[in-house]
Amino acid sequence: MTGPAILLERSPQSPRTATITLNRPPLNILDIPTITLLGETVAGLAADPDLQVVVLRGAGDRAFSAGVAVQDHTPDKVVEMLETLHAAIRHLRDLDAITVAAVHGHCLGGGMELALACDLVIAEDGARFGQPEIELGCFAPVAAVLLPPRLGPGRTLDLLLTGRTLDSEEAERLGLVTRRVPVGSLDGTIASLLAGITARSTPVTRLTKKAVRAGRDLPFSAALTESERIYKEELLPLEDLEEGVAAFLEKRRPVWRHR
Repeated sequence: MTGPAILLERSPQSPRTATITLNRPPLNILDIPTITLLGETVAGLAADPDLQVVVLRGAGDRAFSAGVAVQDHTPDKVVEMLETLHAAIRHLRDLDAITVAAVHGHCLGGGMELALACDLVIAEDGARFGQPEIELGCFAPVAAVLLPPRLGPGRTLDLLLTGRTLDSEEAERLGLVTRRVPVGSLDGTIASLLAGITARSTPVTRLTKKAVRAGRDLPFSAALTESERIYKEELLPLEDLEEGVAAFLEKRRPVWRHR
């Protein structure tokens, strides 16, 4: 490993995007100091109202992350590990910016939980997903919460009780992967995705995520009420809404002011 365990890249050419890299190759194992730094890094990004997209990825060519260090599952460390990991995942899920997991190679245990916490998961062919915690005599708390709404309790238990590994094709079929891409095209796909999102109004994309989050977390009636409130109280006052409609009617490309 060279450099800090967590890298944060903010490019002047793309100021509305950020890339967080898990920098512990070859497997990007998550020990407590790494998880702590990850949580602090994500929490720091939350204060940027202009941030539109955050990409989470792993260094090297073998793994997004093969999970939390087994050494941190011992009785004297496991409580701190759980609290630190869950705090980092809460920070990730609470971001108003769109979060994208760029997955290659192994995506296991706590690494898979980090990917599941992102809004979009772009996975390269050859990526392998799994929750092998059962082999250590424990289970994956975040996966136990995030997977049932997507897979149902039966498929969730199948994964958590067997610890079996999914290839990227099966993960895509089950809805855990947003897009599956050929080997060697992950970087290009991420760049294209970022270009597409950042070509839109920042506050509109953030409000879209806010409405989707309501649909995810609330019963239908309450979610629709909240989505309508977001539209009327937060979207309608935006200059970008007026610009978008005007540009469409005038048959020109909109010029977003991001406000």
